[in-house]
Amino acid sequence: MRSPALRHVLTHLVTPLLMCLGMGLAYLGAFVTPEPNHLPVAVVGTAPQTKVFAQTVQDTAGDKLDIRTVATRADAVALLRSREVTGAYVPSAKAPELLVAGAASDMGATAVEKVFTPVAAQQGLPLKVIDVVAPVAEDPTGQGLFFLLIALSIGSYASVAALGAAGAGLAMRVRAVLALGVSTVVSGIGVLLAGPVFHLAHHDLSGVWGLAWLYSAGILFIGIGLHTFLKRWTTLTMMVLFVMLNFTSCGGLFRPELQNGFFGALHAFWNGAGFIEGVRSLLYFGDDGLAHNVWTLAVWLLVGLAVTVTAARYERTRRTWQAAADPRSEPGNRSLSVPARAGRDAERTAARQAEEEIEETVGV
Repeated sequence: MRSPALRHVLTHLVTPLLMCLGMGLAYLGAFVTPEPNHLPVAVVGTAPQTKVFAQTVQDTAGDKLDIRTVATRADAVALLRSREVTGAYVPSAKAPELLVAGAASDMGATAVEKVFTPVAAQQGLPLKVIDVVAPVAEDPTGQGLFFLLIALSIGSYASVAALGAAGAGLAMRVRAVLALGVSTVVSGIGVLLAGPVFHLAHHDLSGVWGLAWLYSAGILFIGIGLHTFLKRWTTLTMMVLFVMLNFTSCGGLFRPELQNGFFGALHAFWNGAGFIEGVRSLLYFGDDGLAHNVWTLAVWLLVGLAVTVTAARYERTRRTWQAAADPRSEPGNRSLSVPARAGRDAERTAARQAEEEIEETVGV
């Protein structure tokens, strides 16, 4: 290819085309055919006919359901509040009930209702659905937290381009301080949106802010650390980590029981799931499971700090090598000090790369 300009354009087209492929594979793979996959449900009752009924439903559903029996309605409610089951069926000769926790997953509640509505219909009875943990009126589907996650994610990983590219001439410790500041601002915006603006959270805003800060800071530190090694490929890498794999496994739309095993497995430790499930615990489930989600976010932040420290050491080593190889560093040829020349060269390189790299971030 003889034209350098054309080669430059074609090279930069690789990123958006890979984004297109990755987004298609991730979103269609995770969302296009939601089906129960070992969906945990309970049937209330201890009578022999109840156990026979539960086993019959289990045999019919196969791997789609995991059915257990519990002694009382109160036991079923406790399981729903701890998110150990998605729904609980209460058989009755006159008025069968289905207990769900809509705040845990609106789609999960809908899936369970689709399972047991035909069961009640076979008996000629209407099914009464009771939501024992309903989301707030301002977020009737409980999916507002997913869109809050999107806002926090975009604010965080889009800022990586600015801190990594435009700030490449700055010392890593300065970029790290800026990352702390950005994560504080991003999480503050998230709390304003979740609380006063859209009323997704009616209490514990300080806890929501803490979870949002851990989530944002983890992304930012991973990003600025990776940028040292990946340069303009950082945007694509961040998209893979924090969009393609993150949004699809977070449980904001479909919990893992409605997804295939791959995304269900990611839900156990990915940072988006840690944020979504952590905020759900805080707002609706009496802090049940909150500690696990805080640790999930903390581990991602620790990984980010480790990547950033590694990148800082690599940059120092690289500057030392460059200074040693620079003939201008020899005695008698020191119009600028080595650190000054290294800083000047870094700034020039950053200026050439920053604009086009930040523009590539439009791919988010």
